[in-house]
Amino acid sequence: MRTGGHTVIAIAVPELDAVVRERTERYDASFVSADDGFGHAHVTLLGPWLPDPGPADLDRVGGVVAAEPAFDFALTRAEQTSRGLLMLVPEPAAPFERLTAALAAAFPETPPYAGEFEPRPHLTLDHVDTGASLASLAAEVVLPVASRATEVQLQRWANDDCRVLHTWGLG
Repeated sequence: MRTGGHTVIAIAVPELDAVVRERTERYDASFVSADDGFGHAHVTLLGPWLPDPGPADLDRVGGVVAAEPAFDFALTRAEQTSRGLLMLVPEPAAPFERLTAALAAAFPETPPYAGEFEPRPHLTLDHVDTGASLASLAAEVVLPVASRATEVQLQRWANDDCRVLHTWGLG
């Protein structure tokens, strides 16, 4: 599926990047990034975000991100949504929720998930439409997966153009 692309503010989870990258390659290789720092595996904080953010927008995000210290978290369980999304849930969720709420307040013109879904911290692994299931995920991913959030990425997601546009350090 070809898209014009969009930007996302996210926290990368490098411990699962190879798994998510491989799954992405299977269903649409045009979304595999050549950017080594790009977080295929990530927890979205705000997206879709501004199509062409300027310096003032980047500074505003930087202020929000600087207010939240770096934190440890673990992806503790896999879940399937009613729409077939297969995801991992981070614990604690509170730092992700605080960042999403603060970013949404700073950019009310770009509500999380364009206002279509209630924001809930998660790492998307796959979708049942690809043939994946909670059982197949359990065979591939041993939980919990521990990680540490130290930075936030501004990512561009587009066919043949997935890359990191900017990063900010937490705290």
